Amino acid sequence: SRALASPGQSLPTQVKGSRGFRLTGTMATATSFPASQIFTNCNYFPAEFSLVATLKILRLKHKTSEYIFSMVKEGPDLLLLGLRVSENHLHLVIMSPGLGRRSRVTFRDINLDDNRWHTVVLAVTGQHATLTIDCRPPLEIKQIQSFPSALSTKGSRFFIGSRGQWRGRFTGLLRQLVLLPGSDARPRLCPNSEPSLAELSVPHVLKSTPLQPDGQGPLYPYAETRVTVGDHPPCSKREHGQLWFNTQSKGLFICDGLMWKTLLQSKERLDYVEDYEDLYTRSKTLDIEVFSIPSEGLFMAAANKLGSGIFRWKNGSFHFYQNISTQEARAWKHFTIDDKTFLVVADLREVEPELSVIYRWNKRRRRFVRYQALETHGAQDWEAFQIHNNSFLVVANHRARDFNYNIHSVIYRWNPDTKLFEVNQTLQTTGAFDWEFFTVGPYHFLVVANTFDGRTTTISSTIYVWLDGHFKSFQNITVFGATDWEAFQIDGRFFLVVANSHKFADTGQSLYSLNSTVYELNSLTQTFIRFQEILTHSALDWEFFIIGDEKFLVVANSHDGSSYSLNSIIYRWQGYEGFVPVHSLPTFGCRDWEHFRTDEGSFLIYSSATSRLSKVFRLRTY
Repeated sequence: SRALASPGQSLPTQVKGSRGFRLTGTMATATSFPASQIFTNCNYFPAEFSLVATLKILRLKHKTSEYIFSMVKEGPDLLLLGLRVSENHLHLVIMSPGLGRRSRVTFRDINLDDNRWHTVVLAVTGQHATLTIDCRPPLEIKQIQSFPSALSTKGSRFFIGSRGQWRGRFTGLLRQLVLLPGSDARPRLCPNSEPSLAELSVPHVLKSTPLQPDGQGPLYPYAETRVTVGDHPPCSKREHGQLWFNTQSKGLFICDGLMWKTLLQSKERLDYVEDYEDLYTRSKTLDIEVFSIPSEGLFMAAANKLGSGIFRWKNGSFHFYQNISTQEARAWKHFTIDDKTFLVVADLREVEPELSVIYRWNKRRRRFVRYQALETHGAQDWEAFQIHNNSFLVVANHRARDFNYNIHSVIYRWNPDTKLFEVNQTLQTTGAFDWEFFTVGPYHFLVVANTFDGRTTTISSTIYVWLDGHFKSFQNITVFGATDWEAFQIDGRFFLVVANSHKFADTGQSLYSLNSTVYELNSLTQTFIRFQEILTHSALDWEFFIIGDEKFLVVANSHDGSSYSLNSIIYRWQGYEGFVPVHSLPTFGCRDWEHFRTDEGSFLIYSSATSRLSKVFRLRTY
């Protein structure tokens, strides 16, 4: 990697506690250098690369373009490569060798010129260009032609904040500009506690002591503001800039007009787990979904056999809020589209056609109301996800009426014109029980938990990757009655863990105590490889959660072949040792785990597939 922006003759400017270089027209030469300073052994620009820039831009005038950086052939002043910003757009300009013409990749509606700090990551590989802004989901564009593999840098010069001319000069603030080979810069920056100022290589002068104007001592910014102590205060435009000192968590927060942002906070550590609340539902609960609705609070949906319940968190506990008519509800999934809140249920109905139903939150009635019905087949799970601003749902169809387990599961895409979900793609599955969506860099994946093919539970589950507008097979993994996949990331490493529930063959032999497996994505083989085996007892669910800097997995152990009264285990990540057991929680027929946070602290809740009783545990920290 190479930090491009560190011009020694431009003065740093401080805005809202963060500094960047403001480039003037007289600095065009000072902020340029021969490309040979970077390309010492090879004269060709990498065909796969990433650009990282942190910048702050005032509102640009209509039809105004400014160059963040450019590479110009000296002599004829021929632009070979340039990154420029215009009103609401970001453009990558590329000269195609031998063709004598430029192409342009344009990302639209990105709102960089809003006078706020933003960190952008532009990754280019082959025909694909991916843009990530402030660690949000990436935007991807497929070009007609691949980035040139032989773009010569010989006799060219880099210009920072211009294209070597007065026209197109960058008028904003530039905090970092880094060029890296490879298209994997995003995992090095994201996730980040302060994504708009995520740092990869920031010049030292921008991070050192406060600015010193000529003839004066250090200049420290001061501001008068109110500090609130105690319970969670409101944070709105009215409280913008107000500080809140949380005496319970020993943290200092500032209101940005929408939410409280952490300034200083001591890191929590898990001390012990305590029994917090018994929660009774109408019948056994096969799944729970905990979610928030803006301006309304925290809710939980329970998937019950006859009539499912919606619960609301109030005064430190869950209270029944709404009944929704279901017959054999297996799972709930919460998702949002624009500012609309939805719930979809996987329901096994006895009548034809089998229908699973999407419900929408009605703000006026403050209730979920029926919105759309979709035909399903023994549905066990729904997964909701977004790709390039498109919203999708995928259902895990378990089996047909004739007990055929080799059937299609269906991916639905939201049609913004009809405001309905429509069939987008079908995927062949085998007794599908669960779907998990996850993203690695610019790539999007779906993995299915296949459970049973009618004869045996020793079958393959498939990981699919999104390519050219569809999901295509990426890797097959042998599983044993898989009921759940959980994807998570630790320190830039990507993991998948499967819940193996049952080893059964047509010989009639059954095994419930067997290993579930953690897999890690290997960057060299570009496949998920076995990382750790964990002994489980008919595992039905995994839940990954974070407390402070510590990472945890909790497993739903449901049955060992003779009893449903088992301990479910919390495992803590310990680096080289992998996940080690740290807490045993008594559970009965444990089916699903959910982790959630409230003003009262951090909690785990599990549902029971054999009892009306679900339990809430409180995670005590210090």
